[in-house]
Amino acid sequence: MAAQDAEYGLLVPGAHRAQGLTSDRHVLRCMVRAETAWVAAQADLGLVQGSAAEAAARVLSDEVLESFFDLADLAERSELGGNPVIPMLADLRSALREIAPQAVGAVHRGLTSQDVLDTALMLVLREAVQCLEDSLSQAESALAVLAQRHRGDLCAARTLTQHALPTTFGLRCAQWLEGLVDAHERLERLRTPVAIGGAAGTLAGSRALFPQQDVLPQGGDASAAASEQVLQLHAAWAAQLGLDQAPHVWHTSRQPVLDAGAALGSVCAAIGKIADDVLLLSRPELGELREPTSPGRGVSSAMPQKQNPVLSVQLKRTALSAPQLLAALFTAASTSIDERPDGAWHVEWPALQQLLRLSVAASSQLAELVQGLRVDVERMEENLRASGPALLSERIVTALKPAVQEADGATGAQRIQAVLARAGADVEAAVDGLAEITGEGPDAQGHALDRQRLQQLCDPRGYLGAADLLIDRALARQDEREALPGGGARTGEDS
Repeated sequence: MAAQDAEYGLLVPGAHRAQGLTSDRHVLRCMVRAETAWVAAQADLGLVQGSAAEAAARVLSDEVLESFFDLADLAERSELGGNPVIPMLADLRSALREIAPQAVGAVHRGLTSQDVLDTALMLVLREAVQCLEDSLSQAESALAVLAQRHRGDLCAARTLTQHALPTTFGLRCAQWLEGLVDAHERLERLRTPVAIGGAAGTLAGSRALFPQQDVLPQGGDASAAASEQVLQLHAAWAAQLGLDQAPHVWHTSRQPVLDAGAALGSVCAAIGKIADDVLLLSRPELGELREPTSPGRGVSSAMPQKQNPVLSVQLKRTALSAPQLLAALFTAASTSIDERPDGAWHVEWPALQQLLRLSVAASSQLAELVQGLRVDVERMEENLRASGPALLSERIVTALKPAVQEADGATGAQRIQAVLARAGADVEAAVDGLAEITGEGPDAQGHALDRQRLQQLCDPRGYLGAADLLIDRALARQDEREALPGGGARTGEDS
């Protein structure tokens, strides 16, 4: 592939937000880091001179990487061995022969290509997730502000696309917040282990690094001690890279990759839920929300009057794309046969890279969306009241049914529903109609059935359930998270 054919994400708008964290160049850097950290781990256990580790680390300088590693050439040569580690190793050794020849022999000893690439992808994952979490924290703080600010602002709850009951926009924001935090906490539990196993999952190559250990018979105290040294070497490698220790050889037991995919997929789903709601509520016929604007954003090439909700459109794109990428990871895991897979492993690389790229970009876009979201409170209440007291049928029928007698073959509930249907959005007409069919007895709660009581029953503010409690719980959860080390401070909250 020619250098001018490098992939920039032209067909994935917003991908530039994650490019430095998920690009091929960063994957290359992480592969080189995995190799040089392995030399350092050997130095920690006295297997090579410390000077070799120091020399090997010099390869990570931008100058050396630019001079000795050509991404286009590496990509082309990767086809010959089926993975990018093999040509990368050849170039790494060439670089070391020029700048640190004493480190050449320590590179890749006891490792296999899968150890290096899996570990490099865990490095990519860890760094991308850190950025992703920062954006999620910003979005969560902004949602908490919106939940508090709009906790009393009425809007229509919709079920199966239709008006259902009154709610508040503050509660809707609190529910967005809860869904996002659920996914965020799953991401926080994610582990990024180094990959160990060697050529066939036996750790034989690592064990052979220790003097005389390769000739020990299997079993016995000496053999066990040698194997423990291997685990110490892997722990030192993890420490050098800031990754978790490997729970086991996971060449064909792909739980670390599946956990990563599932956590990222959960984030994409939570983001997609918010985007879908914003897209619906920003339709002109509803007009309850508008995306933040900036020069050039949301423009149409043909219709200058339009202001398209492009942030939400791209967020929905991510939510729609993630399941297919996640399916690729799970399909690959289920077909990772023997001690090293025959193609399933290769499926994971682009799927995980693209899932990371989309997730990081989407979390950044979401933070921007909710921080600048424009809320039309008057339009929300106007849309709600267009449904009239019929929106409160559940409440009104429950309260008044005992006081309404059957007539003309219609039950009390049916007579109440008929009154509400005739009244439409006219509250006074609903009160008049209900007064005609209820008489003077008390309602189900023992209240006297005068016009004041009927008007109360028709007021949506009186039927918000435990909305305030649910908002308080979401905000308390967010406050607890922000109080933890690394938690962000909420800004702009109304007092």
